[in-house]
Order: sequence, then structure tokens, then C-alpha cells
Amino acid sequence: MGLLETSCFRVSDIKNCKFCQSTSIVKNGTTKNKKQQYKCKKCKKHFISHYTYKAYHYKVNEIIVNLLKRGVGIRDIAGAIEISTTTVLRRIVLIARKINKPPILPNRIYEVDEMRCYLRKKTKPIWIVYALDRESKEVINFSIGSRTKQTLSYVTNSVILSKPKKVYTDKLIHYKSLFSSSDITHKVTRFGTNRIERKNLSLRTHLKRLNRKTICFSRSFIILMCVLKIYFWR
Repeated sequence: MGLLETSCFRVSDIKNCKFCQSTSIVKNGTTKNKKQQYKCKKCKKHFISHYTYKAYHYKVNEIIVNLLKRGVGIRDIAGAIEISTTTVLRRIVLIARKINKPPILPNRIYEVDEMRCYLRKKTKPIWIVYALDRESKEVINFSIGSRTKQTLSYVTNSVILSKPKKVYTDKLIHYKSLFSSSDITHKVTRFGTNRIERKNLSLRTHLKRLNRKTICFSRSFIILMCVLKIYFWR
């Protein structure tokens, strides 16, 4: 007589919906892994009693954000949390989509500067342009693209609409024409952009993809945008 093939399953003692805490739940078949699935009659959502994939944990997004801001790369984050790199990239995009741009206050002093990085390969440079509130050290807007008026104007137009006291930039010739058509006090002085230059250093220190003299660089424009959005406003 041959041995009977048996399999062990965890017995669920779940009594409440994981979303709305309602007790009106019923069994609703099983998953591909033979786990019991439930359905809530109140909120109409499906769930199971226990998840084995670690990306389900509610603190995963916060861990990804914290590691991302500390110079940890995508593959290293995936290895630390024990989830796939694809899931990490997908979570970064989802987190960035929920972030709203902060309000721009009027009558402030701003500094505008650009920083070079690389996209897809080391022979293809790209520029990050952003504006910094001198007092609060907050980034009010940023743009990514080539070092042209079109890329710069996306940031400078936001600054102009806020009616600031002064705007400090470097000696890049494009700034003169962008601010000349408005009544904004545009300054180009020796130490006028000290704070935003220090912010550039923090960016290169905290984000691995922006480090100098490294093999790391961004391979996706969307991920670069999302990472900067998380770093600036999360």
C-alpha cells in the first residue's frame, strides 16, 4: 500500500474584514496557492487571512522611501526587503503619484540652479533644474531635460507667478531673457546661490543615481522624476 500524499494548510480563524472590520464575511474560494479567500459583504473587497509575500506589509512603502533617501540603490532595496526589483520600481511610481506639489508662497526669495546627471548611458547628460526657497529650504518646483529655455522656463514661470522679492541664479545666459520680461528683481552675485549649491551636494550624497564618479545612473526618465519627487516632497 502506497503512502498517501497529504498537504498542510494553515487554519484561519479570521472573523473581521481587514479593510472595514465588518463581521459580515463569507468564504469565496481559494487562491492559486490553495489559501482560503474571503469576501466582505459590506465593502465588497476580497482578502485572505495571511500573506506570505513581504511586499504586502503596510510599512514597505515607508521603508522604500527611507532607504531611497539614504543613497540605497533599487537592487539593494529589493534585496534588503526581500521583494523583486520590479515591485520596488512599481511602488516608487505609486508613491510619487500620491504626492502633491507644495503651495508656492508669494513675496519670497528664491534661488534657481541646474545640476547635471545622466540618463540611460554615461554619454547622454541630462539636467535637473529646480527652485529653492531661501528661507524654508523647500523646493517649490523642478524640471528635467536638456539645458534649454524650455526646460528652464517650466521652473522660472512658477517663480514669476509667485511674485517673489528676489531671484538669484548663476551666470547662465538663458536666465537673463527669462526674467527680463517681468518685474522680478533678478540677481547674479558671487554668493547668491550658496544655499541651492549646498542642496546640490545633498542630492548627490543622498541619491545614489546622482553620485559623481560612479557607475550608477538613471535608466528611466519616469523613475528619475519619481525619485526626485519623493526626495523633495515626501
